Amino acid sequence: MRSSSATTMLPGDPPGGRRAMAVWGIGVSVYFVAVIFRTSLGVAGLDAADRFHVNASALSTFSILQLLVYAGMQIPVGLLVDRLGTKKVLTIGVVLFTAGQLGFAFSPSYGMALASRALLGCGDAMTFISVLRLGTRWFPARRGPLVAQLAGLAGMAGNLVSTLVLARLLHGVGWTAAFAGSALAGVVVLVLLLLFLKDHPEGYEPEPLPHQGAAYVRRQIAASWREPGTRLGLWVHFTTQFPAMVFLLLWGLPFLVQAQGVSRATAGELLTLVVLSNMVVGLVYGQIIARHHAARLPLALGTVAATAVVWAATLAYPADRAPMWLLIVLCTVLGSCGPASMIGFDFARPANPAERQGTASGITNMGGFVASMTTLFAIGLLLDATGDDYTVAFSAVFVLQALGVSQILRLRGRVARRERERLVASRVETVHVPA
Repeated sequence: MRSSSATTMLPGDPPGGRRAMAVWGIGVSVYFVAVIFRTSLGVAGLDAADRFHVNASALSTFSILQLLVYAGMQIPVGLLVDRLGTKKVLTIGVVLFTAGQLGFAFSPSYGMALASRALLGCGDAMTFISVLRLGTRWFPARRGPLVAQLAGLAGMAGNLVSTLVLARLLHGVGWTAAFAGSALAGVVVLVLLLLFLKDHPEGYEPEPLPHQGAAYVRRQIAASWREPGTRLGLWVHFTTQFPAMVFLLLWGLPFLVQAQGVSRATAGELLTLVVLSNMVVGLVYGQIIARHHAARLPLALGTVAATAVVWAATLAYPADRAPMWLLIVLCTVLGSCGPASMIGFDFARPANPAERQGTASGITNMGGFVASMTTLFAIGLLLDATGDDYTVAFSAVFVLQALGVSQILRLRGRVARRERERLVASRVETVHVPA
């Protein structure tokens, strides 16, 4: 008989190993570059405002449009990955986000720059879901939480490159050279992708799906959404990711420089701290969840609570500016938001079979980006309405956190029951599988 231990290979599990790491690493490198391009505006927000002569609301539109395209593409991309496979979807994504970065480099007007960011968002949207799918095809299921956290870690490394390298290039060689030069990274990963990436190991081909048009699409989406685990995954992602995303993507640098009076160099170091904290916490969370599955929800809710407390302390500090130690604590805690958002996939993944993984991951991944888009827009409007009062503007964070937590608490019981039912069913099935 097969053991029912969590460390036992399940029937049909891919073997993992060095080749899996090499192939998966190529996919992760594509995501790494996509995040550099996605977050490049975060270190160029003030420069963009000067270059295109726009106010806070118009500046936030860059990131809002990019995230709107990204979020809107998640379910279509999940369906495409389930239908076409990882390599084809990643190839399309690289071409699009590289073209978007080049377009942004040479845009002479606000309108063309907006179009370029939308194109970039479309390509970016195709990367993370594809990398998650690649991980499920090349690694055993028990490695899922750690593999997902490592993928997120690679994304934060891209954010780190954007914060440290692109920011210096921007102020050293100028706007066009910095953005156009960074686009070369897209060409490099495209070559690696075309030459070496494979969708799955030999002998682990998925069952072919017959073309069924709109009926297939409706069935995939409906079946994924019916699973409480998918919906809980969406709300966990929604509630945990957006505070750090908003801070890194656009409003962190202006907040630190204009509201807190720190220099650009110090603000850059604080943004780097968010990224470094994310990388450390991601490794810790991945290991904890791989060993203790029940820790998923406490970690997610604990992250939300810590983020809310530190944000409130920073915004409500009695002096005109928060002390440096509090800003350091804020940026350190914000670093936990990304790893906590990855927990959403750990609810959606076991709730859906292999043929729905892309679709379910797409639904889950919409959560944080919808929340980020909403908050970016709200902050921009509130800054313009209040004369750049960051305390009022950043209070929008608490509204979305409250909404997300209410939905998490509503769904958690149903998800726990379904997971117990699946565990019992798998144990019965395992007993009948011959050694």
